[in-house]
Amino acid sequence: MNAPFNDPSTDQRALPLTVLIAAPRGFCAGVDRAIEIVERALERYGAPVYVRHEIVHNRFVVDGLRAKGAIFVEELDEVPADAPVVFSAHGVPKSVPAEAQRREMIYLDATCPLVSKVHRQAERQIEKGQHIIFIGHAGHPEVIGTMGQVPAGHMTLVETLEDVDTLPFSQEESLSFLTQTTLSVDDTAEIVQALMARYPQIVAPKAEDICYATSNRQAAVKAMAGSCDLVLVIGAPNSSNSVRLVEVSERMGTCARLIQRASEIDPEWLNGVGTIGVTAGASAPELLVREVVDRLGQLRAIDERKVETVEEKMVFKLPRQLTE
Repeated sequence: MNAPFNDPSTDQRALPLTVLIAAPRGFCAGVDRAIEIVERALERYGAPVYVRHEIVHNRFVVDGLRAKGAIFVEELDEVPADAPVVFSAHGVPKSVPAEAQRREMIYLDATCPLVSKVHRQAERQIEKGQHIIFIGHAGHPEVIGTMGQVPAGHMTLVETLEDVDTLPFSQEESLSFLTQTTLSVDDTAEIVQALMARYPQIVAPKAEDICYATSNRQAAVKAMAGSCDLVLVIGAPNSSNSVRLVEVSERMGTCARLIQRASEIDPEWLNGVGTIGVTAGASAPELLVREVVDRLGQLRAIDERKVETVEEKMVFKLPRQLTE
């Protein structure tokens, strides 16, 4: 007999709660690498080590590094010339390392290698005389960094299908496209399809630009959302890949909430809920996942289960300056 989850006379706290935990979730190889770069820089050079922009989009991670001696700034001119500086995992325009070199600064590039791959593709496409249509979210650090790899006017940003309709190019022009690495797989596929329909001559990248971690986390949510009454996504509001996980769940017809810490959970969210899914964006540490599960266990008796779709084994090398 099913538990009366929607019966207002029932004490919800006495009802069992199934907690499905998505795998993979949380930190990806690029985030692991970026955080380790800051930590090793602190060990090698001593505090303070400056970081241009948030190293990753997670307040818990940023606060933890700040406590160890990292100082986060928005622009390079806030960094003393004799202090080491780390560029964030999202990547930076070419003008940033150029300025660091001009000032003879010690700098470490924590750009995710998969973002760097997109940067190199952009350079090659420009060399071939192609105008690049870049699919991404305006204002996101990764988009700013990627568009800053090529001369102004050689890359056009599109965010939606409607943007594709307003592009001014003809079918005779040499075009190519690239994408931000943390987009919705499904939404991006629709935009790419529209681009190729309007511009049959457009050149696609040799491989998928959306990173393995983004794709894998979205697939894991798809695998579990249909069995859930509610999905909790641990991540920051400015984390593109975390927001996409919320959208994926909602597209599956399951309500989802984006939270940064367990303290944000409202016990009333669990009213009428028999199964809850838990996942985390690529910038959220496993510690926060356990914190959320423990909080759910305080509110209800839980049956914890893992929903694994793929095992991730990706590891990225550290910059040579930190390994020699």
